[in-house]
Amino acid sequence: MLARRRRAYLWMMGGCLALFVSAWAVVRLWSVPAAVGMCVVAMVIPPVAAIVANRRGPDDRWWDDPSGDPTSDEWWDELDGKRRPRP
Repeated sequence: MLARRRRAYLWMMGGCLALFVSAWAVVRLWSVPAAVGMCVVAMVIPPVAAIVANRRGPDDRWWDDPSGDPTSDEWWDELDGKRRPRP
């Protein structure tokens, strides 16, 4: 799961960099408004990439990591269906 998020982040940031560099290295020679538009699109990508990279999946247990209290941890595991109910 982490590798997929990391890969998506790297692709998005690579696209952002490619848009920015190509806008001012090549596209500005033909159309400055198009280059500015490409930079605006490139400006929106980093926050979206950060959201994608930090998104948690349904299997990621970050909200109820083990607290150190065995009774509480056992109760949460039972609620999550990770263990069988106590007899």
